[in-house]
This record gives sequence, C-alpha cells and structure tokens, in this order.
Amino acid sequence: MPGKKLHFALILCILLGIGFLTTSFVSFYVARDSLQEQIAESTLPLTSDNIYSEIQRDLLQPIFISSLMAHDTFFRDWTLNGEKNTQQVTRYLSEIQKRYGTVTAFFVSDKSRNYYHTDGIIKQVSPDDPDDAWYFHSKNMKDTYEINVDHDTADRSRLTIFVNYQVRDYEGKVIGVTGVGLAVNSVTNLIETYQKRYGRTIYFSDRQGNITLHGSDFGNDKTLQAHKSISPLATQILTSPGTSLSYNDGTETIFVNSRLVPEFNWLLLVEQHEQIGDQRIENTLLINIAISLFITLLVGFTAYFTIRGYQKRLEELASFDKLTSACNRQVFDLVFEKVTKACRRRKEQLAMICLDLDQFKEINDTYGHPGGDTALREVATMIRSQISDEDTLCRWGGDEFVVLLPGRDRSNAMQTARRIADMIRQNGVRFGRENISLTISAGVTEYRDSETLSSIINRVDQALYSSKNAGRDQISQA
Repeated sequence: MPGKKLHFALILCILLGIGFLTTSFVSFYVARDSLQEQIAESTLPLTSDNIYSEIQRDLLQPIFISSLMAHDTFFRDWTLNGEKNTQQVTRYLSEIQKRYGTVTAFFVSDKSRNYYHTDGIIKQVSPDDPDDAWYFHSKNMKDTYEINVDHDTADRSRLTIFVNYQVRDYEGKVIGVTGVGLAVNSVTNLIETYQKRYGRTIYFSDRQGNITLHGSDFGNDKTLQAHKSISPLATQILTSPGTSLSYNDGTETIFVNSRLVPEFNWLLLVEQHEQIGDQRIENTLLINIAISLFITLLVGFTAYFTIRGYQKRLEELASFDKLTSACNRQVFDLVFEKVTKACRRRKEQLAMICLDLDQFKEINDTYGHPGGDTALREVATMIRSQISDEDTLCRWGGDEFVVLLPGRDRSNAMQTARRIADMIRQNGVRFGRENISLTISAGVTEYRDSETLSSIINRVDQALYSSKNAGRDQISQA
C-alpha cells in the first residue's frame, strides 16, 4: 500500500512537471519570437532613428554657421569689390573657427578660384583636379547647401564633415562657396556612446560597401563584402535606403537594421546580438523551471502525506471497531494467521478467550443504546488493562469479544479471564448518575497445531455457551 501512495505521488509530480515545463517552454519560445520581432521591427529601427537624430542635431549648428557666413554682406561686398585684402577674409574665417569651435572654415571665390582658409590662400581650385570636384558640384547644385565627408584641403590626412553653402550676390548669382568643417571623431564618439548605452554594434558604410566609420568593437573588415557573415546580404543592404534583416555568425543570430543618412549618402547600420536579449528570457525560464519544480515537489509531498493520512484513517476505520477501538473480524483473520505462524516458529503456546456481557439486552432496554455503547466501550477498556501489548482484542460482534494470547497456555488464559471478570464485576460502568452493574461469561481454549480460525472459534464458543448455561458470570474451558 505505501508503494501505491508513492506511485500516485510520483505520477502526480510527473504530470505537474510536464504541465509546468510545457507552459514554461512555450512561454519561453513565444517570448523569444516576440523579442526577435521587437528587435527587428522596433528596437533597432528606433536606435537608428535616435542616432540619426543625434547626427542631425550635431549638424544643425554648422549648417546655421555656414548660412550666416553665406548671407553675410562682408563676403558679398569683399568678393564683388575684387578680393583686394586677403587678410580681411582670413581674419574673418579665423574668428568663425575660434568662436564656434569648428575644425576649419573656408571660402572659395568663383571669380578667382582662390581657396581661402584661416592660414590664407591654400590653393586655386580647378575643374581638372579630382580633389576639387566638390566645389564645382556645390556651385552648380540646386540646393543652397550640402553636407559631404571629405579629406580637408588644408590637411589631407584629416577626414572632415563639411557643410558647403553657396554665396550669392544681390541678384542671386553664385559667386562662391563658403562653409565650415566638423570633425569626424565627433560622430565616432557618438557611435561609442550609443554602443555603451544600448549594447549594440554601430557603423557606417558608403553606397559601395566601404566601411567609413565604426566603433571600437566592429572588427577589422574594410567593406561589407569582406564581412564573412554579412557579405551574402551586402547587395540587399546597399541597394535599399533602409531594411531590417538578420544573419547567423555560426553561434547566434544577429539582427541588422540599416537606414540611409542622405546628408552623407552613407548607410547607418546597427547590429544586435540575439543573446543580449535572450539572456534575460533564459534567466526567466530557469527561474520558472525552478519554481515549477519546487511547486511540483511541494504538491507531490502534500499529496503523498495527505493520502497517507486519509489512508491511515480509512485503514483504522476498516480495521478497528469505532466504538471500542478493538480490531474487527476482518483484521482478526490476518492477525490470527500471523500470530499462529509466529508461535509455531517460536514453538510457543497460544490461547484464546471469548467473552460477552451478561443480560446485555436488558442494559439496552433500561439505559438505551447510549448506555449500552458506554458499557461496551468501558468493558473494552477494562479488558485492555488486563492484557499485554502483544495480545489482541477483537470485537467479534454485538457484545461479544475475543482475546488472542500468544505465548500463553490454557491455565494462564483462565487466570487472565478471571481478572477481567473480577474487574468488571467490581467496578461496573458509570453512565451519567447511574452505575450499571455488569458481569461477563467467558470461554477459554488453547490453540491446536495447524487448526483453522473457525475451528478454534467453534471450540471457544462452546466453552462460552457452557458458561451461559451454567448461570452466567462463569468461565469455562474447552
């Protein structure tokens, strides 16, 4: 029976465990798919938008400065008057650079083709020089200004973000191009800031796939096409103004979002590793599994001990007489078999007493069933007080009791029966304010080797009837 309880508890734990684990893993995969969708459709695009907004914000001031320079009457008048005093324009450019902290300030006159810088005239631009193509493009463009990234004419080793602004005379004719330069490292610092803040890889590529700017954790690849994992997607990225996709680097999935920065004609790319988002979900899964296992074990133990308690109670109800707490006839059959085997093995004698209350019907008629129940209960208590723990008391039925005495012979059983009879006769039973006088009749016998329970019961019953026929309050043996 204990095995069945344990078996039931184990099955319950297994079912609960399967249910909890199924729910946990389903939730995990749903959350992971939702996270992947959120990364691809929301998180990365939002990061790209934020970075783009920061770049635009950083460009507002140099655009504003270049606009002021282009509309300043000084440039117009000085150029239209023949560019006579070079120091005036270099001093003006120096003041702009110092006041606003730009890395450079310049003016190119369309009439003289002179490139004016804070250090004076750097060169004369020429349509035949590829390095000067920016000027002729800026001069002839429809918009009044453009932003481009190029090497500084004054320092070819320095990559600079230029704001080129057309200078027009009072009739709207282009008479030159002016502007300022913004250090590229300010954008690089922005990349590093965002990488630390969001834990993502950020870099820029031109429309040919060349990596133009990147953070410290990007790697050594010079082009998208050289990037081992992303190279199959390079064409898709470069031919689209913005896209969201993913690739696998052999260990995990990496999500990529790209968007065009039209001011540079560069693509801004933001990457996020799946593990960064998955780690919290995996931790949550492990916590859920731990909680589920704890609850499963708790429910299993609770079920086991609850069933054991109920079973014990049911066994008691099925094994013992509710009124007297003596064992019943079904249990006595098992006890008799067990005791007889033990006595035969130890070569001990075994005796039995069968007794019932004299005139019990009159007690019920006089005091009612409550009085009769009280008498039976107290008689059982007095019997127990005269036998040992190894002995077994059974309520055989009605007011009849059987006592099994292992290790005793007929003579010892007669002595025990007399003690029980004397005690009941002398004490009686207290019922309310009444004292019910009681006597018993008993039969005593000794177990014979290999005989059955029915055989010994028949013999001890005969002895009991002999006591009844002898006038009650008697003890007979058979």
